[in-house]
Amino acid sequence: MQYANPHAVYTPYPENLRQWLSIERAAQSHDWLANWSLLNPLPTPLYALPDLARKLGIAQLWVKDEAQRSALGSFKALGAPIALVRQILERWPDKGLSAPGLFSGEYRHLLKDFTVISATDGNHGRALAAAAQSIGCRCVIVLHAQVSLERELAIAAYDAHIVRIRGHYDQSVAEAARLAATYGWQVIADTSYAGYEQIPCDVMQGYGALVAEVLEQSASQPAQPAFSHVLLQGGVGGLAASVASYLWQFHGPDRPRLMVVEPEQADCLYQSAKAGRAAQASGTVDSLMAGLACGATSPLAWRFLQPSIDCFVTIPDALAADAMRRLATGSAQDIPLVAGESGAAGLAGLSLMCKDGARRKVAHLDAHSRVLLINTEGATSPAVYQQLVGETADSVLQRQQQWRQAPGAPG
Repeated sequence: MQYANPHAVYTPYPENLRQWLSIERAAQSHDWLANWSLLNPLPTPLYALPDLARKLGIAQLWVKDEAQRSALGSFKALGAPIALVRQILERWPDKGLSAPGLFSGEYRHLLKDFTVISATDGNHGRALAAAAQSIGCRCVIVLHAQVSLERELAIAAYDAHIVRIRGHYDQSVAEAARLAATYGWQVIADTSYAGYEQIPCDVMQGYGALVAEVLEQSASQPAQPAFSHVLLQGGVGGLAASVASYLWQFHGPDRPRLMVVEPEQADCLYQSAKAGRAAQASGTVDSLMAGLACGATSPLAWRFLQPSIDCFVTIPDALAADAMRRLATGSAQDIPLVAGESGAAGLAGLSLMCKDGARRKVAHLDAHSRVLLINTEGATSPAVYQQLVGETADSVLQRQQQWRQAPGAPG
């Protein structure tokens, strides 16, 4: 399904939105993250995929590879740590705490009885658990029935206490809120709900670091965007809202066309666009794209998405798996990439639109289009990745290294 949003505007970035998400606050988050040893010190790569661009009938295709952000394997490593740090600094304003000191574990003695909790599909919980371990506080993670044991163990490896429920993601969010209220714990979630907005906003602000890198890597100028189109993964809307707000503030009325991609059965953003308000998904929510299997739109994220996203696209799981394989295969000019189920969703949505003339027209995709994708995760569930792609992530990485060393490979 594809829906052109009639509410999308091309105006200067509104002041009422700047009060929530801004380039200036994202820059502060970026500076703080430089003190966390679990993140790679260099920006994640921005790769050109010219062979795939030709097959899709567009001028240029670029992929920002967040799989290389850290050992955590996803862009979520940018959000949860920032929200946790901001919450601690606000909770103890008179203790002389600092972000560098928190990330180095300098205040463990103060925080040993402080407990944070969140629901997760996998990546946010893993990032929060890792940040809590570094900082020295306790962490509880609520997992729903569809989260794999492999992802559970990856979270537990960072000393998080795991709580399992039988329901789906939205029910795990409710359970995390209930436990927090019962025991006096602090929720550090990446989705908002009634009375809970500032912390999800802090999470979203952390994601701005990847946009700052993209703008520098692509030499984008305010009135000259390097990309005509940017495709963003859906979920509850946090990443899409963060990226959209940053690009909107930077480029103003000259911003690129922004599109959201989500699973057919977890189409809460698509349904929100049609309803004109934050809404629920119409399907079962269960999806191969575990990180996008969310049933309810974040109301906070929707404030940014409704006026900025030009097109909402839903995709079947099979297209995501196909996109994973296409990225893993590479070509003479395209580097092989490890993209997880959610990470490949952008390419799946782009492929769906490019193969159909009517869809291309709605999306304003043509032979001159310059498209940016974000590979939001690597093989965060290695067994699932191997099953879907037909080879291990390590095998793809070996071919990636061989590609780099091949004579005539792009620099």
